[in-house]
Amino acid sequence: MGSRIARRLVEAGHEVVVWNRTAEKAAPLVEAGAVGAATPAEAAARAEAVLTMVANPAALRDVTEGEAGIAAGVGEGTTVIEMSTVGPEAVRRLASALGERVGLLDAPVLGSRAEAESGTLKIFVGGPPELVERWTPLLSVLGSPLHVGEVGAGAAAKLVANTTLGGTIGLLGEALALGEGLGLSREKTFEVLAATPLAAQAERRRESIESGEYPPRFALYLARKDAELVVAAAREAGVDLRLTEAARTWLAEAEDAGLGDRDYSAVLAWIPGAEP
Repeated sequence: MGSRIARRLVEAGHEVVVWNRTAEKAAPLVEAGAVGAATPAEAAARAEAVLTMVANPAALRDVTEGEAGIAAGVGEGTTVIEMSTVGPEAVRRLASALGERVGLLDAPVLGSRAEAESGTLKIFVGGPPELVERWTPLLSVLGSPLHVGEVGAGAAAKLVANTTLGGTIGLLGEALALGEGLGLSREKTFEVLAATPLAAQAERRRESIESGEYPPRFALYLARKDAELVVAAAREAGVDLRLTEAARTWLAEAEDAGLGDRDYSAVLAWIPGAEP
């Protein structure tokens, strides 16, 4: 996702400085016109806006904290735009590391690789209105920004959105499993699902289900990570999310079974064969 976002910005004519923990992954961006940096601190020191897109809260700490981290290199008046799905707690920690001299927006995205490449991501933005206004033209290169509140609100909004992803795919898997268990043919089960609120999802996933191929658009291990973030945030807020907790267990089992690098919809291959 991060490389696709960087390429969009390069192609839109922005001066882009890039850093990746795996240097080889940044090389194509440098060839496309970006400038490589040796550390996150160096990249931050050369930027007006610093965008982060990493896998999880631990990775965010790694690139933002320490002597070579973004917080050490970023200049006064620069804005850090955190675009990963890391949850409100990680955003609060980032705000503390940056301090008041640096602006912060949390702007996680809804969408996958194709949306990043085409600039059609949904972007949930948390932060002060003046900073949101300042950086909306930049974010609009990547998709459609929606200001949802103060810093941390973007992370919260993304978790709300992701409850629907895990819940929907888990419910579809259980519906398919029930049809099989009650003796319906797969064909008839899909005909039944076509008459339900899951019709679009069932049709979208049918080819993968029948072929057994789940090429990754959104890796299952990341979906599991997001579900863990949702459950943790809900517990901290005192919110009972029974369905989401159940969806989290399906994703966890599927990852533990070796499906983590496949698309998160590969959980549909796991649920029907799971032991009760």
